[in-house]
Amino acid sequence: MALIGVFDSGVGGLSILDEALRQLPQHDYIYLADSANAPYGEKSSDWIAVRSLVLCKYLANNGCDAIVIACNTATAEAIKHIRAELDIPIVGVEPGIKPAAMQTQNGIVGVLATEATLKSDKFRALLATLPENCHVIKQSGAGLVPLIEAGKADSEDALELLGQHLAPILDAGADTLVLGCTHYPFLRKAIRKLLGDSITLVDTSDAVVRQLKRQVESLHQVTPSQDRGTVMFISSKDESSLLAMAKDLMFSDLQSHSISSKQLGEIA
Repeated sequence: MALIGVFDSGVGGLSILDEALRQLPQHDYIYLADSANAPYGEKSSDWIAVRSLVLCKYLANNGCDAIVIACNTATAEAIKHIRAELDIPIVGVEPGIKPAAMQTQNGIVGVLATEATLKSDKFRALLATLPENCHVIKQSGAGLVPLIEAGKADSEDALELLGQHLAPILDAGADTLVLGCTHYPFLRKAIRKLLGDSITLVDTSDAVVRQLKRQVESLHQVTPSQDRGTVMFISSKDESSLLAMAKDLMFSDLQSHSISSKQLGEIA
């Protein structure tokens, strides 16, 4: 079985880990949250690129066979450089605007993402692939990640801020909303409370893990197994808080896995 690293600026990548444990429960995982530096979306491109490479090298040096950069911002700013530096499969995430363009009925798609993601060359290149009749409304979700990191995804503060961010998207008439940050699937309940079922939500957790599965199967002869692998949670801020958040936010039965947690020491 493989050892898979999942890296994010904080708890957002738990949405990817959750799906990975559903599709690939037999593998071992290290989940690395750089929560001491979250959110990445408000930092410079150079800082994000350097920090992301340092953390991915840490995972590779600790035996990971493949790494998921479970952060849209880090993917946009760093994945090309990381792939050049590391000789293992690196799977990134990006806003699901292609599937959203296929699902929209009226051709108007909203994208809620971090400022860094929306300004990145990778995102602009993604937009260029869309059909001309698809109109994309870009909206920064400034302030949402810190609320989710603080365990307040369902709070009144999150609801109020989310309403402000969604207003331009709704005013434009979008019928489809791309959750362009791995933190944002944890706002589904709040979004539905605000909008009901009036808008289609798109995130890419399933597609990311299917790509991970293909990469892992290319490395290992995978045989069906009823066993459950280990999951280690590592945080640059507070490992006990990360583990508590994982148990609260994830749907997977973590108790069916051997789980542990530790503090990330100084690595650079």
